[in-house]
Amino acid sequence: MRRRPLLYLVICWVIGNGAASILPTERLFTAWAGASLLLAAGMLPGWWSRKHIILLWITLTVGGAYWEWNDLRNESVLPEALGWPSARLEELAVHAEGTIVSTVERDGDRVDFTVKLEKIRSSGGQDGSLPVGEESKSASLNRDGTSGAAGTAAQSVHGEKIAVQLKLQAEQEIAAAATWRRGDRVALDGSLASPSGARNFGGFDYREYLRNRHIHWTLKVAGTGQVKAVPPETLSLRKLLRWNDAVRAELGAELESLFREKDAGYLKGLIIGMQDELDPETYRQFSRLGLTHILAISGMHVAVYAGFLLFVLSRLRLTKETALTVTLLLIPAYVLFSGAGPSVVRAGVMSMIALYAARMGVLKDGMHILSVSALLMLIWEPYFLLNVSFQLSFLVTAGLMLYVPLAAPLVSFLPRRLGSAVAVTLVAQLVSFPLTIYYFNQFAALSFAANLVLVPFITFAVLPAGTAALLLGKVWPACAGALARVVEIMNDATFDAVEWTGRYAGITIWSSPSLLWIGLYYALLYGLLRVLKHYADTHHAPLYADDETRPLEGLRPHSNPRHSAAALPGDHQRMRTLTRCRIAAAALAGGLALLLYMGYRPERLSPEGSVNFLDVGQGDSILITTPGGAHILVDGGGTVSFGKREEWRIRRSPYEVGAKTLVPLLKKRGIHRLDAVILTHGDQDHAGGLQAVLEEIPVSALLFNGTLAQREEYIKLMKTALERGVRLYGVHRGMALSPNDSSKLSFLWPVPIKQDGEEIPVLEEQNPASVVFRLDMSGRSFLFTGDIDSKTEESITAANQSEGIGGASAVDVLKAAHHGSKSSNSAAWLEYWKPSVSVISVGAHNLYGHPSGEVLERFIDGGMLVYRTDQHGEIQMRIRDGEIQVRHKLKAGIDPGQS
Repeated sequence: MRRRPLLYLVICWVIGNGAASILPTERLFTAWAGASLLLAAGMLPGWWSRKHIILLWITLTVGGAYWEWNDLRNESVLPEALGWPSARLEELAVHAEGTIVSTVERDGDRVDFTVKLEKIRSSGGQDGSLPVGEESKSASLNRDGTSGAAGTAAQSVHGEKIAVQLKLQAEQEIAAAATWRRGDRVALDGSLASPSGARNFGGFDYREYLRNRHIHWTLKVAGTGQVKAVPPETLSLRKLLRWNDAVRAELGAELESLFREKDAGYLKGLIIGMQDELDPETYRQFSRLGLTHILAISGMHVAVYAGFLLFVLSRLRLTKETALTVTLLLIPAYVLFSGAGPSVVRAGVMSMIALYAARMGVLKDGMHILSVSALLMLIWEPYFLLNVSFQLSFLVTAGLMLYVPLAAPLVSFLPRRLGSAVAVTLVAQLVSFPLTIYYFNQFAALSFAANLVLVPFITFAVLPAGTAALLLGKVWPACAGALARVVEIMNDATFDAVEWTGRYAGITIWSSPSLLWIGLYYALLYGLLRVLKHYADTHHAPLYADDETRPLEGLRPHSNPRHSAAALPGDHQRMRTLTRCRIAAAALAGGLALLLYMGYRPERLSPEGSVNFLDVGQGDSILITTPGGAHILVDGGGTVSFGKREEWRIRRSPYEVGAKTLVPLLKKRGIHRLDAVILTHGDQDHAGGLQAVLEEIPVSALLFNGTLAQREEYIKLMKTALERGVRLYGVHRGMALSPNDSSKLSFLWPVPIKQDGEEIPVLEEQNPASVVFRLDMSGRSFLFTGDIDSKTEESITAANQSEGIGGASAVDVLKAAHHGSKSSNSAAWLEYWKPSVSVISVGAHNLYGHPSGEVLERFIDGGMLVYRTDQHGEIQMRIRDGEIQVRHKLKAGIDPGQS
């Protein structure tokens, strides 16, 4: 406490914040009482002093209370302002006024930005039924920022932020949206919508993501005609922000003129922190190797910037104090200019504190500077604690300070500069590992090598050369163009190296670990490195620690004192120390290996097997886990597109079910390999998401209905399967698959299509040929039906009866055919199988009217329990003690956060 008092205080503050963010209020008090007892135990003799313990307890308590106070205030005022409960605000047409407080980003036909509201009112009737802008179509902003809109009185809602999602209606609107900047006063007409919560267990929670940014509603706007923007006239912070965004946009345009499209998007993120135009495939390849930190402005950039300024100022023969002061004053400008993300804010605050301390001659150790930076940021915005960038930035920085001195002796055999680089890179990888697998659920074996080689190359070659080309663009175009060609060559080398390394990266998939696991990991790692350092120090230490002169008579001629039988004084002690270090290191390494093994194991919901009906919107995707641990994925959902879109509407990173929902869920559950993927048929809402699955997760076998469809996506899927070495099996009636003794898949459909030759038959109408199979597992039975119609249902029951299996046909759970369509799920079909439970995989508010009311009535009249992914989200069925236990993510008809 005496050496680093501020560090311990900040740790207590973070623990208080973290406990309050995780635990419900009643459990928080219990945890607080337990922590109080632990701190009270620290008052025992030989521990910290009473005043220090009391100070730590106060900090812990105030930290938790501060979070709770901020969290209670983080509520929307719109229901009160508009006079309606939250549920009635959905799709309510409103007129809103406020200030743009974020950069305006366009991707295809969508424009996103955040507005800090000042006034809002309903622009329709009480039910919000009037079209957007009907009452406020004459709305405009006067030059003084006031609204000229007619209609009901607007209510003041100062401080409420809202996320605007604008859909461009015509290509000509792109130019209008490009003029909007942070700081502009705006009046908008649109409809309110609450952000969607997580619909799968462990899925991304967009509602919570926005809430951590004090945003509770989105405003959907149709076209730029519903937005009136006025730039600020007087000099103010808003005008400064607008100017800052304008400069960044101009520099972005300059990069576009100097470089190829792919290089321009890459360098925009690298130099000026504009990541919205980064090529998605480039980002994916960097992500596989753990290199995404290099694509965003971070502490490295601030260090380079500050070092460059100090170098230039010293060459201008300014005094050290003046150089430090000028650099201190210019760092906030760079932080603001680069987008002010958590990592760059942390680096900026740390740099400013360090520069000020150096200027005043009271420079403390780096851990104190880091502690002050963390405390200031968390007081300013407690929700930074939940930001992955903030967590990685501070943990890696603290880890480098704490672990690098321990790791340095282990690489002492290397040249000094190389050894230093290896130690820093190794420690950064080890420290970031838990958070990497927690948030991204994958780790590359070659990540260390990639970071060791590519990060210095990009930092000290690509970044300076790209920045120089940008700065020379206006003053010396010829030189800038030549330098840009050199940068493009370096970029090509970087991209090729990343792509080549990614093929052999050794990607491992991890389930998200618990906080206890993460804490044990850091403790064991620290203990192991400390023991290894002690071993290295002891091994290389001089034999004698004192200056006593010792006689030579006891030494035999030509003997080695270190191994002499005469045993020099201290030699036995050295050997005992080394032996103890070896034993301790082995024990710690064994504990760490066991911890990693436990963390690597995939999630097991039940030792008797489970069936998870994932919510992938309007489509099917079911994950089966057998008692033996085999994972079988049935269909993969898919985003359905209607017609060919105009080129300007196409987004760089469109929402795709497989990449954005299915693959992250499988990785989060630690599924390293899928033993089989069953594709019931080739329609996009069943097959589309499997493309991302095959690209990201190893698959042993792909089972399909034995036919092809002349569709670009389907053909691409099959080619990808062949390229990845996935075994293809065309299944048909009569085939069976037994993953283990207690699980069996019996295929009931389709019947083989007879065709001359060896080519796979082409079938455009895929629904009737859907794969239908029965799963018997641990004494329970499930029936999976794809999108078959009632005619196919009749064929299956007739074939079963002809084979004499009608009496043993009852199943426990029926996956409703074709999303509950009235063309399927006939009364005769239900009577034949007699299911107790029906599951309907269907998208919320889908355009097809699924499920049919007639079918739902049929299910209910049959005495079945009905579960629907549009109302229940993911539905998990676990077999335990011979019974099926069901849990689902959402309350029926209620999205999380609405309840």
